[in-house]
Amino acid sequence: MPFNVKNVGATYQRMIDAVFKGQRGRNLEAYVDDILVKSRSMEEHFADLKETFDTLRMFNLKLNPAKCTFGTASGKFLGYFVSVRGIESNPNKISTVLSIPSPRSLKEIQKLTGQVNNLGRFISKAGDRCLPFFWCLRKARKVNGPMNVNLPSQS
Repeated sequence: MPFNVKNVGATYQRMIDAVFKGQRGRNLEAYVDDILVKSRSMEEHFADLKETFDTLRMFNLKLNPAKCTFGTASGKFLGYFVSVRGIESNPNKISTVLSIPSPRSLKEIQKLTGQVNNLGRFISKAGDRCLPFFWCLRKARKVNGPMNVNLPSQS
């Protein structure tokens, strides 16, 4: 693929989608250069891996053996833990959010809401819990300038 192309990422993703169109969603998930082969049993997994390797070979794509992991029941994929139980949050991300001091500026509120949004699928009523932060961001947008944030106390 040529360098200095503005949308090379999107082009590469479309190529991966086209290459694995028969497998995506069924026994394979792919996002740019991360590929996850999923199976219900070890026998199915061997067949799914063979199908994936055959597809890679057919399109002359290569894997980096140092970055490959095979036969794991769970693992990290795109920053989340994927296991038999489903998708779980990354404990490192949770500890990062928990260790953040109370936000004192608009930029810190934006950072916190972004991190909570990333973990929102694992937090019950995440939108309701972050409502004070969203109100502060909305007020700041109306003012269009720097502001001293006085966060309401949570009851």
